[in-house]
Amino acid sequence: MYAVEMNNITKSFGSSIANDNISISIESGEIHSILGENGAGKSTLMKILAGLYEADNGSISVFGKKENIPNTKVAHSLGIGMVHQHFMLIDNMSVLDNIILGQEYSNGILIDHKKNKEAVESIASSYGFEIDVNNKVYDLSVGMKQRVEIIKVLYRNSNIIIFDEPTAVLTSKESSKLLSIFRNMRDKGKTIIFITHRLEETKLVSDTATILRDGKKIARVNMQEVNEKEIIHYMVGREINLNIEKKQFRPKSVVLELENIKLSSRAEKNISFSIMSGEIFGIAGVLGNGQDILEETIMGIRKPLEGSIKILSENITSSSIKKRKCKGIAYIPSDRHKYGILSKTSILENYLLGHQYSKMFNKFFIINYKDLTEKVSKLIDDFNISIPSFLSPLSQLSGGNQQKMVLSREISIKNVKLIIASEPVRGLDIGAIDFIHKKLIKLRDEGYAILLISADLSEIMKLSDTIAVMCKDTLVDIRRANDFTVEEIGALQSGGKI
Repeated sequence: MYAVEMNNITKSFGSSIANDNISISIESGEIHSILGENGAGKSTLMKILAGLYEADNGSISVFGKKENIPNTKVAHSLGIGMVHQHFMLIDNMSVLDNIILGQEYSNGILIDHKKNKEAVESIASSYGFEIDVNNKVYDLSVGMKQRVEIIKVLYRNSNIIIFDEPTAVLTSKESSKLLSIFRNMRDKGKTIIFITHRLEETKLVSDTATILRDGKKIARVNMQEVNEKEIIHYMVGREINLNIEKKQFRPKSVVLELENIKLSSRAEKNISFSIMSGEIFGIAGVLGNGQDILEETIMGIRKPLEGSIKILSENITSSSIKKRKCKGIAYIPSDRHKYGILSKTSILENYLLGHQYSKMFNKFFIINYKDLTEKVSKLIDDFNISIPSFLSPLSQLSGGNQQKMVLSREISIKNVKLIIASEPVRGLDIGAIDFIHKKLIKLRDEGYAILLISADLSEIMKLSDTIAVMCKDTLVDIRRANDFTVEEIGALQSGGKI
C-alpha cells in the first residue's frame, strides 16, 4: 500500500510556479528521497504534505484515503511529521519540555512529569537515541538537537516522517548515525521521506527516489538500479564534471595576517597565521569549535580578546566593518540570513548591501539605480541566477540562488583582496556546489586570497592549498593540504592526537 500519493499538485507564488502538476507515490515502510537542484520544488511539495502550504490544485491520499490537509494540525492527526532544516527548538527549555510541548500528559490539572519523561525515554531507548532529557537545548551539539527534533516527531505518533536536508549541518560521523537511525525507523514500519543534496547518502540509505527539475517531476527511480551519474543527469539535465583543476600553487604577497589572536576565554592557545594572494587557506573543524567566532573577528563583527589583524600590512584590529570592506575584504558568511541578506527586501536592494557607500552607485549621497540595475543584470547572467524580477523579495529565491547572489555581490567589489567564504555551499545542490567551487578556484588562480571555512572535509581537501584544523576556538595544526590525510584531520578536529 502507498503511504502517500500526491496527484497533479500545482503550487505558485505570484508568477513563479514552484510545483507544476507533480504526481508522486511513496510506499509504506520505505525510505524515499526527493532529489533536485535548489529551486526544483522539493521543499514546497513536502510542505504541502505537512500542512504548511496549501496546493493550488491536486489531491493527496494518505494510506489510500483522500485527505484535505489545510494545516499542520491536520497533518499531525494523519501521522505526518516534518523535521525541518532549521531546528524549531526553544534553547532555554529542557529536551523533555521541547519534546512534549503542546502534547503533555496530565493528571487532571497538573502536568504529569513522570509519565511524560517515561514516554519520551521509552521512545529514545526504542530507537537507540542516547540523550539526557533533562539537558537544556542550548547545551546540545547540532547532532543532538537533530535527535530531539526526531524524538519530538515520534512522540506525536508520526508514521510518515519528512526530513528536509537533515545532514546539511552534521559532521560525517553524525550523518552516518542519522542514516542508521533512518534504517531503524524503516525497520519499525515508519515511512521516511528524505530531501537531500548529498547523493552518496541517498544511495546508501534510500529505496526509491523522485527527481524534480524546474518544478516538474522528471523521474521515479529504484536507487539500486541507477548510478550517481544518471541521477545527476536527471537532476540538472546536463553532464557535470565534478573534478577540480587547479593551477600550481604560486603564492605571492601576504594579504591577511593574524598575530596572537585570542578568540575566547576557553581558547587554550592564541592563533597566528597568514594568507597569501593566490592561496586558498582552509579551516577544517567540527561545527561549534570557533569557526563562527573566527570569521566574525576577521570581519570586525566582534573584537579579539588579544592580538592584532592586518590586511596588506595595515593594522585593522580596531577598524569598522565598513572600513574593512573598503580595504578589500569580501564576506560570504556561514549564516547568510544573519549577516548576508535581508530576505524581505528586494533582490536589487540586497545587491546594494555593502555597496551603499561605493562610488560605483553612490553619487553625492544619491544611489544611481540605473547603474545598479545594469550591474546586477550582468551579475545575474554571469552567475546563472534565476529570479522572478529585480523588485521581488529575496525570500522568493531558492537557497542556492540566494547563496550565488551573495557570492556574486561580494566579489564584484572592485578592490577585493581577501574573500572570507564560510560554509559557502552548505545545503546547496550539486549544480550550485560545482559552480561555486569552480568560481572560488578561478578567483584563487586570478590572485585573490581566500579563507575557506567548512565543516565538510571533502570540500576542504578538494579546494585548499593550506589547511588549518580548528578545535575549541584555537588552531591545533597547520600544514600544506597535501601533507594531511582525511583521518588525521578527523582526529585533530575531534580533539584527538596523531
